[in-house]
Amino acid sequence: MTTRFFTLLGLLTLSWCVMTFTHEMGHVIAGLCSGGSLETVELRPWRLPYSLFVVDPHPLITLWGGPLTGVVVPVAFAIILRTQWMWFIASFCLLANGLYLATGWFSGDRYLDTTKLFEHGASPIAVALYCVITIGWGYVRFRKACLWVFQTSNQSETETRSS
Repeated sequence: MTTRFFTLLGLLTLSWCVMTFTHEMGHVIAGLCSGGSLETVELRPWRLPYSLFVVDPHPLITLWGGPLTGVVVPVAFAIILRTQWMWFIASFCLLANGLYLATGWFSGDRYLDTTKLFEHGASPIAVALYCVITIGWGYVRFRKACLWVFQTSNQSETETRSS
């Protein structure tokens, strides 16, 4: 039981760090590539990461950069590395990014990405499609990844007891 708990805790912590970093760096890279002037950025995962642009000529590109990069980079690494632990992280990122946009839509908080996307003309259909795909695919994969953690840890404990 202890092995499962610490394995899950470690993977969740790593997943959170990867998700917040890739998401926020997506905003930063997209903003800079589209001609924005970065004023400040916060990337520490124990705080709520954010980036602020003084000038942002293409805010939709900057705003979409976060959730798109936040899922594409981890999924690409999972496909390349083909390891269960990387699929755990990628699945977490899929689910978390989709839930973040969906929650932001319902909360209406003016500082969240979804509200800003709508303010700058993003299509509700595009946001809904992103949420359905990432939450749907992310949930199925994340559930499978969690079962893998418990099965792997259970096998390790059984092997230790029988030795």
